[in-house]
Amino acid sequence: MTQPTSRAAWLHGRTALLIAFAFSVMADPVSSVAYAIEAALRALDGNLALLLPAMAAVVAVVGLVVASYHQLVARFPEGGGSAAAAGGAFGEGFSFIPMGALVVDFVLTISISVSAGSSAIISYLPALAPHRLGLALGLLLIVAGLMWFGHLGRAVFALLTIVFVGTAVAVLLPVPGMPAVDPAPVVGLTHGAPLAVALAFPVAMALATGIEAPSSAIAQLAQLDDAGRRSFGRWALWLTLGIVGTLTLALTAAVVRLGIQVPHEDTTLVAELARAADGHGLFAAFQATTALLLLSAASSSFQAGPGLLKALARSEHGASRHGVLPAVLGRTNAHHVPMVGVGVFLVASAVVVMLAGARDQSLVLFYAVSVFVSFLMGLLAMARFSHLDRRPGWVALNLVAAVAVAFTLVSNLMRPAALGSLAATAVVAGGLYWAWVRAGRPRGAALAVAEAEAGEAQQDDAAEPLPAPEPEQDAEPVAARAHRGRR
Repeated sequence: MTQPTSRAAWLHGRTALLIAFAFSVMADPVSSVAYAIEAALRALDGNLALLLPAMAAVVAVVGLVVASYHQLVARFPEGGGSAAAAGGAFGEGFSFIPMGALVVDFVLTISISVSAGSSAIISYLPALAPHRLGLALGLLLIVAGLMWFGHLGRAVFALLTIVFVGTAVAVLLPVPGMPAVDPAPVVGLTHGAPLAVALAFPVAMALATGIEAPSSAIAQLAQLDDAGRRSFGRWALWLTLGIVGTLTLALTAAVVRLGIQVPHEDTTLVAELARAADGHGLFAAFQATTALLLLSAASSSFQAGPGLLKALARSEHGASRHGVLPAVLGRTNAHHVPMVGVGVFLVASAVVVMLAGARDQSLVLFYAVSVFVSFLMGLLAMARFSHLDRRPGWVALNLVAAVAVAFTLVSNLMRPAALGSLAATAVVAGGLYWAWVRAGRPRGAALAVAEAEAGEAQQDDAAEPLPAPEPEQDAEPVAARAHRGRR
């Protein structure tokens, strides 16, 4: 009886690990519903009739990206995402394009998350509206300060995501006695359906940020072999799409059904939807869970960004790193946190928050630009791999996804704010590439993203019990396999 019991315990532990991993990496895209739907409605000038088609188009494009990243995870089960794929397909120097995009995306994620978190709090406590900027900067300092004590584990992020989803489902339950509204389309040349949706689409694509996280975060699963990480990465990708897509469309449909208009500056669209729900306690719970999930998304970027800089830093003790960035970025405190890197992202995010006045709907105009550069590089890389593997079906899928992502980028270029994000991406990517060339083009830089995630796993493993590995699993460390690569 010992063997079946042991097998059952192993399966239970593996399932718990999958749930913790999947729900932790989807914190960023799930939290995006707090501002992405509202951004789309504002871009539509309040045309509720076109809101659901616009968000459905967004979810469809996200699905194309997920399908291609399903393939990417299979080829790079050691992690690394678009950076590893671009480096493998086009040469190591190209990996700095998605890396630069990720650095900018991390700064914007932190900035928009703390700003949206302050909006969630102000929606419940309007008296704090005059102190919006101070509140957002205070939240930013709290999240950054908590980094000193070490990184939050998968279980914390997963729990916050699950609680938010559960509260959102409660908000979506029908409200007794509340009549549905049949929204009338706004009449006018600029409100023709195809044009209006095309204009709203790029802004609403803020929903897609973080959707690629499993392709990099699987490097954290050092206790699994390649097959295990490949399986976990794919499950996490599709679960993220299913939950984010369903939640987005359900919230959008509820907004349309109840006829909720563009909110005033001291509240948010999802807050007004929650306010319409039956019971003040539910409204308070929804605002609290929204704020906490947004802050967890900021915390996640405060982990990933400095971790990437640390992975690219030169060593002070002769150990072999990639030797691209100053060694000070690799220094850690007693809790293994690269606090200099945290400081870099704190300062950059604070500047962005102040320039935007802590208005998340202003920041969303800069958002979903840099990350789409990373998407595009990953999709083009996978199209090249599919061509080399003589798999025309996958080539077609990769190229269709790449065209959709390229359309989003081109559409974004019509907005000056988006040009700023693209310029920042070019500057950061160019700076990383220049530092790499100056350092003598050290090998392995394309796998820095995977190594950064693998470094996080060493700290998480010390705090969280993990299921026993299968007997046939390979115990070789992820970082060691990453140096070999998988082509």
